[in-house]
Amino acid sequence: MPISKFKATCLAALERVRLTGRPLRVTRFGRPIADVVAPKVDPPKKRALGSMAAAGKIVGDIVSPLDVTWESSRE
Repeated sequence: MPISKFKATCLAALERVRLTGRPLRVTRFGRPIADVVAPKVDPPKKRALGSMAAAGKIVGDIVSPLDVTWESSRE
């Protein structure tokens, strides 16, 4: 694509590259001066909330209070 046409339709050209993934070569006087390519797609980031789901293990009764007699240190 000649640079003059690219300059006039820059936003549309960039959107077309993003949607199709096809690179675009910009030329000046018939010589290539730039290649516009779509960015790499980054893998989706993991959410912090719920990332430890099913990682813990309940070993005892978590509902009932402990059968511990407390001694007072104020004697």
